[in-house]
Order: sequence, then C-alpha cells, then structure tokens
Amino acid sequence: MAEDLVLDTAIRDWVLIPLSVVMVLIGVLRYFVSKLMRSSQTPDVKIVKEGQVMLRARNLRAGANFIPAKAFRARKIYFCNEENGLLFVPKGQAQNPQAQMFSDPNMAMDMMKKNLSMIIPQTLTFAWVNFFFSGFVAAKIPFPLTQRFRSMLQNGIDLSTVDVSYVSSRSWYFLNLFGLRGLFSLILGEENAVDDTQRMMQMGGFGMDPSKGLSAEKDNLDITQHDWALPNFEQRAEAVLRKFVN
Repeated sequence: MAEDLVLDTAIRDWVLIPLSVVMVLIGVLRYFVSKLMRSSQTPDVKIVKEGQVMLRARNLRAGANFIPAKAFRARKIYFCNEENGLLFVPKGQAQNPQAQMFSDPNMAMDMMKKNLSMIIPQTLTFAWVNFFFSGFVAAKIPFPLTQRFRSMLQNGIDLSTVDVSYVSSRSWYFLNLFGLRGLFSLILGEENAVDDTQRMMQMGGFGMDPSKGLSAEKDNLDITQHDWALPNFEQRAEAVLRKFVN
C-alpha cells in the first residue's frame, strides 16, 4: 500500500515556490537575452516565395471541393506541371541546407546563439536544482495516477511505497521546464512564447531541404481528388431567389 505523507510547509516556502519563480524568471530572461543576441537579417526572397507557394497549395487542397472541377484542374496543372509547375523541383537543383549554412556564417552564428541561449540556462538550472533541492517531495497532484507515471513524477526518489501522485523537486523542475508556455503567452505574448519543446523540435528540424517540402506538397496535390461539394448549387440558389421574388 502506498503511504500518505504530510508535507512540511517549509518545503512549499523554500522549495516549491522558489523553484517555480526561478523557472519563470529564467524563461523571461532567456527570451530577452536571445532577442538581444539575435541579428537582423534580410529574409531570402527564394525561401519566402517557396513558403508562399506551399501555403497556396495547401489552401487549394483544403478548398478543392468548393471550386468547380475545371478550375481545380487548371490550378492543379499550374502547381504540378512537370515543365514549369511552381511545385516542381528539377533533379540536380535541390540545395544542400548544411552546405548553405556553412556558406552563410551569419546563419551558423544565429543557430549557435539560439542553441546556447537554450542549453546553458537549462544546464545551470538543472545543476542548481540537483544540488540544493534533490530528494525533496515538493507537491502532490490532487488526483490518482497509475504506476506508469512514477518515473516521470518521482525522479530522484527511490521509494516504491510512496504514492504516485507525489511529485519530487527534480520532476517539478521538468514539469515547469516543459509546461510554462501558457504563462509565457500571458507575459510575453502568444507569438513570443516559444517553449523548450518547440525549441528542441526546431533544432531537430534544422537542416531540412526546402525542396523536399515542395516535392511532398506536389505529391499530396497530385493524389487529391475533386469531389464537388456544391452540386446543383446554381439551380438551388435560383429557386430560393425566385421564392423571395414571387
């Protein structure tokens, strides 16, 4: 049976609240530091154009059934034509994104600054938490959980008799690290509140070839079938108007 613990109020005052406040302040400070380190660059016209083309192709796929079949076929040829289609990338013209990064030192420098602004604060904060707050049971979740959550919520506590709903200080650090996006949205604005999960996804997706995105969008548009969603719409609209007129 899991044991119930009575948490000392000093743990709340000296562990839980300071850890939460420090995580929020570090997130806000990291945002302003990364904003100061960010260099102003003129966007590449080709990359912007390719992004707009992909957006238009997605909108065409989303609204394909609300335009006539003839109009859809014409737009589909305009995007997917093998000779001069906007989504067609000839073989041999695909750029190597990593070679492009090394050819542009500003891009590599900005990427390094972004990584440093994320890795260094996380490393220092985790070392601080692990040194001062390791081994504390900091909080309790007000609903029952299964045993699968034990490794996530009780990191640093090797007691199988403690109920799963109790959260260790180290696990509380990780919960704050990946779960403060909503609070940062209120403080910094929705467009500026990039949490660490999204930053890691951006790091993992860096170096992707934009031509592959065009090719993938072309394949998706090629297999899209037109199914007219408004059959006899003109006749039905005419009948409704005649009722109002008569």
